[in-house]
Amino acid sequence: MSFEQLRLIEPVLKALKEEGYTNPTPIQQQSIPYVLDRRDLLGCAQTGTGKTAAFAIPLLQLLTETTPAVQKGPRPIRALILTPTRELAIQIQESLQAYGKHLPLKHQVIFGGVSQVPQVEALRRGIDILVATPGRLLDLISQNIITLRDVKFFVLDEADRMLDMGFVHDVQRVIIKLPENRQTLFFSATMPPEIQKLAAMILKNPAKVEVTPVSSTAETITQSVYHVKKNDKRHLLQHILKDDAIKTLLVFARTKHGADRVVKDLVRVGITAEAIHGNKSQNARQRALSNFKNRQTRVLVATDIAARGIDIDELTHVVNFELPNVPETYVHRIGRTGRAGANGIAISFCEEEEKPFLKDILKLINREIPVVKEQPFHDPLVGMEAVKAPMAQNRSKKKPQGQGGNGGNGGGFHRNRQGHVNAPKKHKPRPQQAQAAR
Repeated sequence: MSFEQLRLIEPVLKALKEEGYTNPTPIQQQSIPYVLDRRDLLGCAQTGTGKTAAFAIPLLQLLTETTPAVQKGPRPIRALILTPTRELAIQIQESLQAYGKHLPLKHQVIFGGVSQVPQVEALRRGIDILVATPGRLLDLISQNIITLRDVKFFVLDEADRMLDMGFVHDVQRVIIKLPENRQTLFFSATMPPEIQKLAAMILKNPAKVEVTPVSSTAETITQSVYHVKKNDKRHLLQHILKDDAIKTLLVFARTKHGADRVVKDLVRVGITAEAIHGNKSQNARQRALSNFKNRQTRVLVATDIAARGIDIDELTHVVNFELPNVPETYVHRIGRTGRAGANGIAISFCEEEEKPFLKDILKLINREIPVVKEQPFHDPLVGMEAVKAPMAQNRSKKKPQGQGGNGGNGGGFHRNRQGHVNAPKKHKPRPQQAQAAR
């Protein structure tokens, strides 16, 4: 299917062509017609599947079709896109700019951590689409700078991350201020019970679209595990970076302090590296991301929340310096590479204490990950025996094609424990995990 078959208007098709887009991704193909038909939508898809375009493209078209011929006074906010992080908000703003470059619409992004003055000035001039993080939005509403009374389209993006970051109550406060008569689009990478409850509260007879369950990892990503002692991880990372073929590398650390420590160790040996996490100022985060995209910085070290808005098509390598204690996070992390059908390489370091996390990851993705032993810091004591047993159990219960995995989920949004959607198993975090929010 091509974008031309999705009933899109010529200015949007022209912009997509200029961006090099020819065929919609599965979630775009399924979502866009529902949105254009004015249906509420419940979309579930993992990172890297094209969720932003799935709502941004039809939203731009609907707003264009309903824009008054004569506008008196400043434009009221007619569409609100709520997202959890500054990086993701900026990414959405950039997408709106790209897809709507030939449309007479105005949009603005607002987030905390920076002065509100330029944001307020843009709002007072009038905009059609507002992209916002919850805190800054509620702050400007309380100052009577923003009103949501004219909103006709509401998009809640990355709903599961909203829950993880403790924004659910803020989201509910925003929803109360929205008009009842609106179209709502709800997107989430996972559908735990709390998210299903929130969706049921704000959606009216929604169409449901689910593409690539969170338990799936792209076939274009080559995965491997390096067993290593904790104190040797920094040396192993430096060893891997001796490969000149690795032009840029995204490294995931579990905590903000850990990310800074990795950067310090790399810079000490002459490798350009920067960190991106919640303790960094907005300007510092954007500068680090820009340097990484421009290849001025070879290594970007990120925590999970800060990395949610990173979208780099040419990124070939990802390293899990520390394994996540929530298995779904592993899928999101490695999904930063191998995007848009390109090949990617995902390397995970595993120390003795992280073996339970690796077991959960293998259970979730239902596949083995090869162990690389031909490396100078291999730790044979970690072994693979403890993580192969659940894999054998899963293989014996593997569903026929079309009932799970890449062939479809068979059970809608209520997958069983093998999918870890309704009740993901979480290990009790160790002290260093609990010290800092990501």
